[in-house]
Amino acid sequence: MSLSPSAARVKPPALRPGDTVGIVAPASNIKRADLEAGCEALRRAGYRPFCFDSIVEQNLYFAGSVERRKHELEEMFVREDVRAIVCARGGYGANYLLRELDLQKVKDHPKIFVGYSDLTTLLTYFADAANLVTFHGPMLAKDWTHEDGVDLTSWQAALAGSGCWELGVDSGATGLVDGEAEGTLYGGCLSLLVASLGTPYEIRTKGTILFMEDLAAKPYQIDRMLMQLKLAGKFDGVRGMVFGQMLDCVQTAKQGYTLEEVVQRVVGELGVPVAYGVRSGHVTARNITLPFGVRAELSVRGARVGLKILEAAVTP
Repeated sequence: MSLSPSAARVKPPALRPGDTVGIVAPASNIKRADLEAGCEALRRAGYRPFCFDSIVEQNLYFAGSVERRKHELEEMFVREDVRAIVCARGGYGANYLLRELDLQKVKDHPKIFVGYSDLTTLLTYFADAANLVTFHGPMLAKDWTHEDGVDLTSWQAALAGSGCWELGVDSGATGLVDGEAEGTLYGGCLSLLVASLGTPYEIRTKGTILFMEDLAAKPYQIDRMLMQLKLAGKFDGVRGMVFGQMLDCVQTAKQGYTLEEVVQRVVGELGVPVAYGVRSGHVTARNITLPFGVRAELSVRGARVGLKILEAAVTP
């Protein structure tokens, strides 16, 4: 991947009520019932969901072949009637698309791209290789199928073009290491960030407020992944860190220590502010949308955390 460090970040057009939202499944297969429930929720929110019939295909644990998934994603970027692209689910398989996608189609038709989990691979790839602002947020066949699955306040602030906005006091965040920092918000699912190391698609973390979250990883596994990033130099130049809810990341119910203690031991001496518990990605409810690639400000004072987005993530 080549990208000029001085290249201006590309912001996609904002999402408005009545716009068409393209639904894609770049990774694992989905159930038709979940697809239909998510589409209905998008309609209630004022959008027009659109997907190809092939989205429910299955090949092993994938949503069809690599060619099907590649074609679907490229078509959604190219189609003039599609304003934004929302992933149906994560699972596994987005990495198969990295060498196959025509990145020029993404560059020529910048659009809102929303996902998390396995889609971290594409969120960081588009951010790094296409310089596109991407969105770590709710997915159709997961969060949109639940009545309280989507944090609509952050969804609208991020995708409709609020110039400067801040996560609410109910974001779930608490402080681990005090401090203040400004940087580019970036990151995703921890295990996928680690999986990029040693590949041409390795994450670029310098100058970032690095967001990391995961699901059902044991504390020692979280420790190991954080240490791998640390030893790989990926924490060098990071301005601040924000961890997600880290859902079900426990060894046992009586383990005698907290994941917060594990995290603090690895990153607590880096000299940057660290927050924990932001409800984005794998969460229990009200999935928060975070724009990757925009300037953000992190403030941690004791248990109080402020995460402010300093610029619009989209164009009018």
